[in-house]
Amino acid sequence: MTPQGSRWARVREAVTGALWPLPTVAIVLAVGLGVGLPVLDDVLDAGQRPLVLVFEGGPSAARGILSTIAGSIISVTTLLFSLTIVTLQLASSQYSPRLLQTFVRDRVVQVCLGVLLATFVYALVVLRSVRSADESEDSSFVPRISVTVALLFTLASVAALVTFLAHQTRQLRVETMMRDVHTEATATLDRLTAQLDDEPDGPLPAVPAHARLLCARASGFLVQTDERPLLEALSGRGAVLRLDRRPGESVVAGTPLAWVWTDDPAAEPPVDDLEAALAQHVVLSYERSPAADPSYGLRKLVDIAARALSPGINDPTTAVHALSHVSTLVGQLSSRGTWHRRVAGDDGVPRLLLPSWDHGALLDLAVTQVRSYGRQDPTVVERLFSLLAEAGWRARSEQQRQAVREHCAALTAQSLGEVPAGRTEDDVRRMAAAVERALEHRWEPLET
Repeated sequence: MTPQGSRWARVREAVTGALWPLPTVAIVLAVGLGVGLPVLDDVLDAGQRPLVLVFEGGPSAARGILSTIAGSIISVTTLLFSLTIVTLQLASSQYSPRLLQTFVRDRVVQVCLGVLLATFVYALVVLRSVRSADESEDSSFVPRISVTVALLFTLASVAALVTFLAHQTRQLRVETMMRDVHTEATATLDRLTAQLDDEPDGPLPAVPAHARLLCARASGFLVQTDERPLLEALSGRGAVLRLDRRPGESVVAGTPLAWVWTDDPAAEPPVDDLEAALAQHVVLSYERSPAADPSYGLRKLVDIAARALSPGINDPTTAVHALSHVSTLVGQLSSRGTWHRRVAGDDGVPRLLLPSWDHGALLDLAVTQVRSYGRQDPTVVERLFSLLAEAGWRARSEQQRQAVREHCAALTAQSLGEVPAGRTEDDVRRMAAAVERALEHRWEPLET
């Protein structure tokens, strides 16, 4: 990725992750239109060109209409903001705080707010151009086209209000939230898979004994790395750098963030210069981002499942549905054993080693927390066994199969020690045997 491309990706991530950009653009356009259309009205009126299908009232009627539009639209906009805040609070408290990013990125919400705010601002700007005969030495002026456009904007605002209400009703459903998380995670995986097409699927090279530590100069969650400028800094010094954190993990200022070593073991790498380059080109944020993190979608879905199993909510059905999405993502993540990245310099030597998540860690994230919280619910335990069977069926290597076996053994031991309500030890052993058969690519039909 070029420096310009990396910076553009960071700007795009910041803009798409905020609620304000699209409404702001709509307001700017409304101001321009509110200033420009009255000028056009004045030109057409001076030229005595006939205008048809436009507003035909006088100055007082125009003022009344524009004032009514502005007052009613700002009231509706306040209502929509209130509903948005309620939705965010509900999603945060009942499902997961990390779902707020998904709501903020929602284009329907942004467009509806943009239409309403643009209508309000446009009506105010046009209102200033209406003149009565007693207010000006010139004759009265009514921007007929501008008022007509304001009426059209009002109709668009009504449509935006109806669309917003229908959309929010649908968005409040947990199934819709999980679908959106799944879609976002799939897009991340597709993007990372395309980047790793030519990368070896295996562990990163070991850190040599003569390597030096580089410490972080800021704190935050690791979002992504600007590869090209950091690679140039390393290539010019004949150095190799390996990060010590994966995307999504926390970085604390003053603690080790990376290892660096040179091609010549006797040469000393420029630690201060490389720490400065690391601070500039490793992107940290106060919150996690799906930009380069294959685990983030799993984290959100597991949060939903874990929250659904809490005593305050007690909704195991939602947990089971979340595990179905988790299983699908685990299957997609099984396409690789590791998601590490190696970036080579012009000499073909890998100079930048970026650790990421491996299949075992992702499977542990998907299963362990829900297994702990849902141990007494039979439907959750059965879905966990099914998830492991599905993961075993899609496993591509012996390491992946061994990870599935280890989690199946842990789940079996837990379930035998505390048999879920309504199930027996034979039921637990039967479900564990189904996982083992799936690992051997044997799938038996359900008993009827």
